[in-house]
Amino acid sequence: MTEWQLTRTFSSTSGDVRWDRLGPEAGRQPVVLLHGTPFSSFVWRAISRSLARDHQVFVWDMPGYGMSDKSADQDVSLAAQGRIFTELLSHWGLDEPLVVAHDFGGAVALRAHLLHGARYRALALVDPVALAPWGSPFFRLVREHAEVFEQLPPPLHRALVREYVTSASSPGLHPAVLDRLVEPWLGDPGQAAFYRQIAQADQRYTDEVQGRYAEIAVPTLICWGRNDTWIPAEKGAELAALIPGARLEPIADAGHLVQEDAPAELTAVLLDFLQRQH
Repeated sequence: MTEWQLTRTFSSTSGDVRWDRLGPEAGRQPVVLLHGTPFSSFVWRAISRSLARDHQVFVWDMPGYGMSDKSADQDVSLAAQGRIFTELLSHWGLDEPLVVAHDFGGAVALRAHLLHGARYRALALVDPVALAPWGSPFFRLVREHAEVFEQLPPPLHRALVREYVTSASSPGLHPAVLDRLVEPWLGDPGQAAFYRQIAQADQRYTDEVQGRYAEIAVPTLICWGRNDTWIPAEKGAELAALIPGARLEPIADAGHLVQEDAPAELTAVLLDFLQRQH
């Protein structure tokens, strides 16, 4: 349930990025998975293994997340992540991959495509950060006082992160999964990194691309957990209306962390969408 390792490294301008590739090299069109915040590629473990039966699947932890570098003064903004993702696609030699992106990763994929010329064969967005306004009251509070929260005693910080991550799930997370999701944010340098990524989460980075969604010309799927309390499910319909030809697939009984709440349902929807692109 919690076994997950990234064995390869890419040196980026925001520190070393850990990544890996699953599946047959001669498989179908390659698929790239992007995680959100405050998560990592770990949330894609089950779905990536399912997709890897037929596809090459690329997974990575963004700088400042998961197993990738975390350091003081590190740029982990959406602007930096969009540039780094574009660099990674070049490093992997992927011209037009199938891209599946969750939460903050959705904004990264959208910025790479619309601002940096990254080309996709198709795009699937899962509860993405894409439309203003975004950020829960808790998220905004921490962003405005990140330096204060960074000084919390470790036990209080751990409790805060556990409660925050738990709230992303509708039915609740298995204790072992919750432990694994929280672990990268504990201790040194994890605690500082947790507040750093929130402090740099600026809506202007989605404002820069929101008016350009009508330019997206690749097949687009939008999946949304019906019980998402982080970003309301109505945002899915709003986003689908802005992207020409986009298809909306609500996922029942799932919160924001659809990969954990309804992995079988999400995998089925993604497989159907990806198979249509061949």
